[in-house]
Amino acid sequence: MRPRTALRKHERPSQQERGRPPNQSRRARDALGQRGFVTAEMAAALPAVVAVLALGLWAVSAVGLKVRAIDAANSAAIAAARGEDAQAVAMVYLPDGASVAVSEDGEVARAVVTAAARPLGPLTPSMTITATAVAPLEPGLDR
Repeated sequence: MRPRTALRKHERPSQQERGRPPNQSRRARDALGQRGFVTAEMAAALPAVVAVLALGLWAVSAVGLKVRAIDAANSAAIAAARGEDAQAVAMVYLPDGASVAVSEDGEVARAVVTAAARPLGPLTPSMTITATAVAPLEPGLDR
């Protein structure tokens, strides 16, 4: 019988000669080498996922405030064109601290709404939302 170290070209070395136990398959050996790998990837990726989620929530909240400001500006411009109290009409839509400026330029009433906001609280940067609307003045009203 020949020694195991001198293998012929077509013969494969045994599992023991390759440095692994004879009853352990390649898949099991690879799985042991990769243990904990998914946990490490998740720990590295989780802060990025949370940051993207927070950014998305911040953007949705900012867009919601912008829509409210546009609604308030439209309502204020229409109310000013009718001769009504534009401030009271616009404040229904806006958060505390928002301002409404109404002016009449020739034949139109212009309303500018400005609201300072922090969409997700004090941890996010402050932003100023502005919306402008114009409505034609109603004919026959005393100004």
